[in-house]
Amino acid sequence: MQQVSSLRIRLEYRLAAQLLHARWMTRSPGKHRLTMRLLQRCAEAGHTAALSFYGHMLFHRGNSPQDKAKGARYVFQAAYAGDVHAQYQAGRIYEFGCAQYARREEKAVTWYARAAEAGHGLAAERMAEAYRHAHLGLPVDSRRATQWAALAERAQRSEAGESIASLTH
Repeated sequence: MQQVSSLRIRLEYRLAAQLLHARWMTRSPGKHRLTMRLLQRCAEAGHTAALSFYGHMLFHRGNSPQDKAKGARYVFQAAYAGDVHAQYQAGRIYEFGCAQYARREEKAVTWYARAAEAGHGLAAERMAEAYRHAHLGLPVDSRRATQWAALAERAQRSEAGESIASLTH
């Protein structure tokens, strides 16, 4: 029964992702409600990508403090599960702080470093900038800044290659 449930959640997530990118009915409130309901169900079932995406949406676009709090929890669940985008978002949450999570530079550095090492270009750029300008409680260190910048460049080249490959297939 667990496999059927897992398969259903994966299919619902794929449907939600396709609805998000579908050009038809772009301003349809019904399409939007269905997509959000599917994403919510998938997140509540523990689907990592749904936790990351839906959590990000709730945190940044939620109408109430409760929505924003739930969004942050979802982002952190996805980050702990290894989702690179959620790890970057966790770094941003700790860098800037919010009602539920106080500003903690050392935790921001930890999450940015995890995301960067896993190939997230923006996280690597943020680490390079932090070492260049002594942000996030880090010392100025041009050697480390150069290392993170090189990692960011590799990640961006990789992302560009993946984008081109998806256009040709």
